[in-house]
Amino acid sequence: MTMLDEVSALSNPGSLLSPHARVVASYDLEVTGKPARGYRPLSVVSWIRNANAAPFTIDYRQQTHLHLINGMGVTLGDSIIGLSALDAIRRLHPSLSVTIYRPAHAPDYVKQLHALAAPCFGDVIDLPVPLDSIPATELAIDVGNHLFWPGFATLPMIDFFLFALGMAPHTVPARHKTNEWLTALTLPPPVGAWRAGGYTLLCSQASTPVRSIPATVRVSIVDEMWRTFGLPVLGFGALEHDHYTDIAALSPDTASFLSWIAHARHVVTSDTAAVHVAAGFGVPSTAYFTTIAPALRVRDYPHCEALALNVPELDGMHAIGRDADLRRVERAYHEWHAARGSWLANRDRAPGQPVLTQLELGQPEQVLPELTPIQLG
Repeated sequence: MTMLDEVSALSNPGSLLSPHARVVASYDLEVTGKPARGYRPLSVVSWIRNANAAPFTIDYRQQTHLHLINGMGVTLGDSIIGLSALDAIRRLHPSLSVTIYRPAHAPDYVKQLHALAAPCFGDVIDLPVPLDSIPATELAIDVGNHLFWPGFATLPMIDFFLFALGMAPHTVPARHKTNEWLTALTLPPPVGAWRAGGYTLLCSQASTPVRSIPATVRVSIVDEMWRTFGLPVLGFGALEHDHYTDIAALSPDTASFLSWIAHARHVVTSDTAAVHVAAGFGVPSTAYFTTIAPALRVRDYPHCEALALNVPELDGMHAIGRDADLRRVERAYHEWHAARGSWLANRDRAPGQPVLTQLELGQPEQVLPELTPIQLG
């Protein structure tokens, strides 16, 4: 059986099997600094499915329980879309119950999302767990370390997760790909007087600087939001503008963050979790993309105006923070504004009509790997 070296263990496209037959998330090894020696890919276990190792389809009509291993990532946006894929399957097969196994050291904001979603999706168990605690007679699917799956960079994210779960994406209606399950969550109302009068929301910071809206253009964007909508602009971070309020202190957890977005009149953001949350609640949004084609993230969001900035040399990069790259992103924002005289999309289009730009035009058709039917039980 294949034994992974320490580098390969951390980048393995799937979960790991320890020398003591425990199912382990490589993320937990990485963030704790534990040695990654003696591990094998979990895909060596024949009854645990991994679509990256061997594509498959599942007839969910024949399944009663799904063990979802290492799902659905450790960022808020990935988790929301991954859960949307699971929600789409359960809408078509409501009798399916689910157990989700996640990295024990997943960020608190992801764990809080899981807690909010538990009534919708079922039990959540921290990894590692003994392999023999997952019944070999029930459906078990590994989606671990999906950032290292080639399909994650080439498929619309919702299609990627459906594929990873053995579901042909074209069989799922588009309306089930918009994160609408978020509306079932119990959330606190926004505090303060803004809710009654309405507000817009700027969510400028992504999990990595290369996808964030540069600090040098945020005031200008806020100014245009104020002039366009005539409503106070709220946001998560300090910014000097007469009509802007920093509400970071009023958003201490995931539930509050979701609620602020859910009640906004319009959200301006970049390639962040906020655009996926806005879609789930049907809130109109404007989203800037610098390192990935918008169609791979927001294709199914009818109320999102996706603006693709021209930064081809950074295409496909998600975690870089080199000064030269960040300056290139900042220049792309200024070039966008200089060419159009506006930060927001043209207001004469129908609501929700996407903006097709150079990163989407000519985007090659995405082709899924060939799926192999698998029927269990």
